[in-house]
Amino acid sequence: MKIRYTFSSSVAFLGLSIMLMTGCATVRTPEVQPVPGGKVQMSKTVAAEQPGKKYLKRKVAVARFSNETVYGQGFWVDENKDRIGKQASDILSAKLSATDRFILLERTDIDKIKRELKLGNLANLNIPADYLIIGSVSEFGRKNVSDVGVFSRVMKQQARAEVNIRLVDIRTGQIIYSEEGEGEAFSEAGTVMGVGDRAGYDSTLNDKAIGAAISKLVSNVIENLLHNPWRSYLLAYENGSYIIAGGISQGIRVNDRFNVYRRGKTVRNPQTGMMVELPGQVVGILSVVSLMGNDPTSEISLCNVASGTIPRTELDQYYIQEP
Repeated sequence: MKIRYTFSSSVAFLGLSIMLMTGCATVRTPEVQPVPGGKVQMSKTVAAEQPGKKYLKRKVAVARFSNETVYGQGFWVDENKDRIGKQASDILSAKLSATDRFILLERTDIDKIKRELKLGNLANLNIPADYLIIGSVSEFGRKNVSDVGVFSRVMKQQARAEVNIRLVDIRTGQIIYSEEGEGEAFSEAGTVMGVGDRAGYDSTLNDKAIGAAISKLVSNVIENLLHNPWRSYLLAYENGSYIIAGGISQGIRVNDRFNVYRRGKTVRNPQTGMMVELPGQVVGILSVVSLMGNDPTSEISLCNVASGTIPRTELDQYYIQEP
């Protein structure tokens, strides 16, 4: 039996095909896309270092980020009522740890830190680190966008975050770096005539949006953390040796040498009202003879005098620094 197509049936078939094509929304493979420019840029200080060069790790305390947004105040909370803040601090810690330049310490008492920072007296917190990073998630939001055709439907989930970071020199209590960054991420899925992917709630977008925002700041954070030479302190003089803070986990090795400085005068800056320590004066050189301690917070090094005259008392008036 032969099948014949009439002109009218061909026109009807063509018309139906055009309707199907025009009634379909664009459907792409489900994906998550961070905002352009979210890639972490290498710090100039780190990039300039020669391969194999020895460096000393800074101790950095990362405080729990506060969540200043209304998002995440319901069931999206942890025992500290701030899951979004925890995500931000965890992401920043992971990115800093990946550089292998820092010893990271966690601080969860964000309220106490903010209170003491306002009073200008971080010494009350007894933070065993060189620098303190505090931050907040100032903006965070999600939304769903639908693109609906006659026979298709595309659902896009979007997340956007804005993060603020402050870097504090614990020794002086001064904020040496402050900046904000923003990022976003989205995922989409769609169906045509009921066939295709259906988009459920994508919780990973939270991390990706916050991560994109933090990525824009990481290079500057690292640059400021490594800007000043590594410094430590004279703790005591016992049995013919000087005891300094720091050990193997910070990169100190036997036979390393450090300059010993007498502290400069502390003067008040009339413009800012802040106390400023003037540059110190080199009085001698110490050489490391042995290392002790089990973790970064308790490690010490025993040193002998390599040159110069170093007092055995009033050691709080002196500090050591890498050459």
